[in-house]
Amino acid sequence: MENRENVKGIAARVAIWSARHRALAILGWVAFVAATVVLSGQLGTRQADFDQTGHGDSGEADRIVAAAGFPEQPAGEMVLIQNRAGTDRTAAAAEIIRVLGTTSDVIDVQAPIESPDGRSTLISFSVAGAADTAGERVGPSLDAVAEVQAAHPDLYVAQAGSASADRLVGVELEDGLTRLGMLSIPVTLGILLVAFGAVVASLLPVALAIMSVVAAIGLMALASRWAPAVDETTHVMLLIGLAVGVDYCLFYIRRERDERRAGADPHRALMIAAQTSGRSIWVSGLTVIVAMAGMFFTQDVTFVSFAVGTILVVATAVLGSLTVLPALLSALGDRVDAIRIPGLYRKNNEGRVWNGLLKVVLAKPLISAIVAVAALAAIASPALDLKTKGQGIQDVSADAPVVLAFLAIGEAFPSKTTPAQVVVSGDVGGAGFAKTLKTFTAAVRASDGALVEPVDVQVNPAGNVAVVSVGLAGKESDAAAVDALTLLRERVVPDTFGDGALVTGSTASGIDYNAQLDRTMPMVFGFVLGLAFLLLLVSFRSVVVAITGLLLNLLSVAAAYGMLVFVFQDGHFEKQLGFVSGGGITNWIPMFLFVILFGLSMDYHVFVVSRIREGHDRGLSTRDAVREGIGRTAGVITSAAVVMVAVFALFATLPLTATKELGVGLAAAVLLDATIIRAVLLPAVMALLGRANWWLPKWLGWLPEVAHELPAPPAGPLPDPDVERQLTRV
Repeated sequence: MENRENVKGIAARVAIWSARHRALAILGWVAFVAATVVLSGQLGTRQADFDQTGHGDSGEADRIVAAAGFPEQPAGEMVLIQNRAGTDRTAAAAEIIRVLGTTSDVIDVQAPIESPDGRSTLISFSVAGAADTAGERVGPSLDAVAEVQAAHPDLYVAQAGSASADRLVGVELEDGLTRLGMLSIPVTLGILLVAFGAVVASLLPVALAIMSVVAAIGLMALASRWAPAVDETTHVMLLIGLAVGVDYCLFYIRRERDERRAGADPHRALMIAAQTSGRSIWVSGLTVIVAMAGMFFTQDVTFVSFAVGTILVVATAVLGSLTVLPALLSALGDRVDAIRIPGLYRKNNEGRVWNGLLKVVLAKPLISAIVAVAALAAIASPALDLKTKGQGIQDVSADAPVVLAFLAIGEAFPSKTTPAQVVVSGDVGGAGFAKTLKTFTAAVRASDGALVEPVDVQVNPAGNVAVVSVGLAGKESDAAAVDALTLLRERVVPDTFGDGALVTGSTASGIDYNAQLDRTMPMVFGFVLGLAFLLLLVSFRSVVVAITGLLLNLLSVAAAYGMLVFVFQDGHFEKQLGFVSGGGITNWIPMFLFVILFGLSMDYHVFVVSRIREGHDRGLSTRDAVREGIGRTAGVITSAAVVMVAVFALFATLPLTATKELGVGLAAAVLLDATIIRAVLLPAVMALLGRANWWLPKWLGWLPEVAHELPAPPAGPLPDPDVERQLTRV
């Protein structure tokens, strides 16, 4: 019977319990996943109401409008008619009005208006029914407008609006997600088949990762009662859950197989895997969860939703890896290597290439460190010019007809696409307000083109809130639009409506959103860095290892930022990735990448340094411990990195520019982290530091001891868990 004193740590104790109660652990996990699916179906996921979640003046203005009882407006659409060769637009405009008047689900067709330059005509109308489902009913009007365009090839006739934009996003995103679903699992499975060379061992991580994602999405339905979800959360959960879940299982299974090949009996191999890789999994998972929790400081609905979703999916992945996976491995035994693939199954999984590189690095650690830092600095250097921007319709599919039409309308009629809205509270139905409105209109005309007519006014039924819309020069959040908004907020509105009036709209919301991120970013970074340092300090009882881990992760993040700027801000690889550069990175991406990458980088750091610490605790010199630890983990780190890079890269195939940025940024960072940082810079730095790696001040001697060395083998062979359980009962 196993000596219980050899079982150290939560992961090992859980694994031993799971191995002794295999049926209960496996059925319990299946029941847990099934229960979350039922829970999700019963509760449904509560979606965030963006009218209630803005920031600054624009957020307060949106909340006032939402509470003012304005009648629900149908989705608005616009048809633009432009000259191409000096031809007359009158006949085409009349035909558009006639055709729309007989088209199903089209209501409230407006009289044509002309652009200031005399080149464009705009006809507005609405789509009948609820605005949030108008994308399902906009098809007939799009077809009708396309027929008019075909009849007038000498003119540009195109339609755009909220309903057609929703339809475009829905179709593009559905196609992208279908493609992602068809590719992500087969690609991941294919990589694992190459890594393991056995079908059963390859299927286990994929199956557990998928079940972890399903369970986390089910739990999100309950969590959304306190933290409403945004649409992108499910995509992010799939992205993180598939990568992390597969990696955790990969670490565990690889270590168990290695110990079996080294001569350990099945029970002892499982115990060693639990006490080493299992411990690394929960430490890494806890670090990832801490990093994700930093997003709560933003007080932003999107980041809070991302934080909850990623924490849930990482927690379920850790739970599955530490509970049901040991039970499955105990039940399968050596059959985990069943259905071996000829030519791929190898008993020795140590990477020859990485071991050759490691030999060079340890022979010349200083030169290796300098070369690695120089390479990372070169990759990260474009990040010095990083700019952010808000999301726009052109980020969906830049060459789509609806997007091109929307941009053309914005050029000719800026007040119709991204107007600023002045929200005025008080008595807005009397002569005093009408006089003030005339003063405001005069100020707009005197703004030298910064503010654009017409000035439109809506008053709520109670007569105590008015929304005054006016166009801004420029496009969305460019310099001209920002200058116009500043003029409106700081001079025109205070001088006419007074200090109580608030300005909202897409440009104002984007600026207020960025200001909120700027205010909260120091708290997010400080929280993540501080708690990650403490976790590493407690885990390895070394100040130097903790500091080194933080610095290496920051290098990884900086390199990812540099890659994003080079590709998406500077416009490289536009054709290959299917996007058009907007001159900046989507505003929520940098902070989100920081917390995600900082958490994910700990996967490799904790796993590799734990293996190095094992050797050090057995009495090896630091250099020998580094050689053994990195040499033995090279194969599994390569496999894990390839899985993550493949999954993340697939997200670059989705139509949204933000998801492309997320996929490219994560894939590039993980690739650099697993190669330059973990295979070159980490061993070089640790070799240079020597015994200093394990320095801990005496005043921190109270930190708990965490054993990294392998447990001593028992005197005799371990009995089968079922036999041991029977003996224990006797």
